[in-house]
Amino acid sequence: MAAMMQPQIILLKEGTDTSQGKAQLVSNINACMAVADVVRTTLGPRGMDKLIHDDKGNTTISNDGATIMKLLDIIHPAVKILVDIAKSQDSEVGDGTTTVVLLAGEFLKEAKPFIEEGVHPQNLIRSYRTASNMAIEKVKELAVSIEGKSLEEKKSLLAKCAATTLSSKLIGGEKEFFASMVVDAVLAIGNDDRLNMIGIKKVPGGNMRDSFLVNGVAFKKTFSYAGFEQQPKKFVSPKILLLNIELELKSEKENAEIRLSDPAQYQSIVDAEWNIIYDKLDKCVKSGAKVVLSRLAIGDLATQYFADRDIFCAGRVTEEDLQRVAAATGGTVQTTVNNVINEVLGSCEIFEEKQVGNERFNIFSGCPSGKTATIVLRGGADQFIEEAERSLHDAIMIVRRAVKNSTVVPGGGAIDMEISRFLRHHARTIQGKSQLFINSYAKALEIIPRQLCDNAGFDATDVLNKLRQKHALPSGEGAPYGVDINTGGIADSFANFVWEPAVVKINAINAATEAACLILSVDETVKNPKSESAQGDAAASAMGGRGRGGLASRGRGRGMRRR
Repeated sequence: MAAMMQPQIILLKEGTDTSQGKAQLVSNINACMAVADVVRTTLGPRGMDKLIHDDKGNTTISNDGATIMKLLDIIHPAVKILVDIAKSQDSEVGDGTTTVVLLAGEFLKEAKPFIEEGVHPQNLIRSYRTASNMAIEKVKELAVSIEGKSLEEKKSLLAKCAATTLSSKLIGGEKEFFASMVVDAVLAIGNDDRLNMIGIKKVPGGNMRDSFLVNGVAFKKTFSYAGFEQQPKKFVSPKILLLNIELELKSEKENAEIRLSDPAQYQSIVDAEWNIIYDKLDKCVKSGAKVVLSRLAIGDLATQYFADRDIFCAGRVTEEDLQRVAAATGGTVQTTVNNVINEVLGSCEIFEEKQVGNERFNIFSGCPSGKTATIVLRGGADQFIEEAERSLHDAIMIVRRAVKNSTVVPGGGAIDMEISRFLRHHARTIQGKSQLFINSYAKALEIIPRQLCDNAGFDATDVLNKLRQKHALPSGEGAPYGVDINTGGIADSFANFVWEPAVVKINAINAATEAACLILSVDETVKNPKSESAQGDAAASAMGGRGRGGLASRGRGRGMRRR
């Protein structure tokens, strides 16, 4: 009787949704597998693209894993972890974003039957972490260094890495053309880590092969005034003055008040304003600069003044472009025209204005410090150029990584098959349940070559059997063999120059294992109703306020809309 009188304990707010135990873990795994299925078909050179239409009506066509994951607008809390690893892979190494989501999904898929049979998640996590460390060690062991080669050899090796990345993108048909362009751009900026030193400008029209690389800076012609057309459009070895000031007549502030006792004095105030602007322009001319760029406006008076003295000027240049011009030409951005000395002026071999499609570009080439490059992209549709830009970003990141961590591994699923074989072999030497878990981890790694075959329309089972047989050769000569996308058989990925930097694979395995372990370690999900009700209340109050406002205003007659 006493037991029945126990008071009920209420811990959580009414409406709080808690799910725990095996069922919610399996539910989380199913959600992750579902999102992996979304990006699954985009893997590899024969991967398909996704067309994503967002709530603002923008359309994006992409097969970049990170871009798709960002645009999907996922709300499931466990799946958000996969979105995060795709983003981190993109920011860290630039490529392998689809791979990392696919691997994480596959690790969880392999873990699911064990969870359902009652295996404790911590046992799985421990085995997965061990397998991950061994896999990374194996990647490092199989990696081949490209250090110590001559510049020409290094260039061709880096171009091979870039071509491998680009082969799975929309611009894969012109991968050789773009790969050499990307390598030249990355080598142009040297050891500078700032990616914004490589500018990508998009000009619709023409075809992809009309794209070109400028060893220097190129930016679109800015807004200009009447005298602009009289300015010279080409200079050889000009001095360049970079400013962050306005060169136009400043109107007085609205609340400025000037009291005059004599109307004649008004003219002296007007003259003073003109003298100030003429003084500034005169100092710019005396500095010896032939090209004047400013982040702020250069007015019609200044434009004409410079045109009369054979000086080129451009106002409202974006901050990013101005910084790149400064880095390339060795100039310094000035906030005043007083005391402009030679040291703050930049220089380049050739400055010219050039027509590209229906746009005009200002191009600075042959810059002394050469720490910047610009790729001008051409193409038919806007979406196509957008996707080309994303593809080039991936390739630039990959080449940068390959320059810094100069080790590469064979692509095309070769490295995954080799690690899988190595882990299966190792699993046989282990006692206990972890043998099964490491075996399942090894099986999960085979998803990469399997998916490459599926996406290309080949029989994955047949190709994987050939690969397993080749990788099982005791001599180890089969290690670089991967899927041959062109024939549907297998081929030596190294000999075919299907390479990727080792850091891409290491990062992908690491991130995917961490994400899988994180999801496996969650044993309870608590959904707080507060956030949902708060959003509901906010929406209701907004609607209520609107309604009340409507009623109140009815009595006063219709008011004009405030602009």
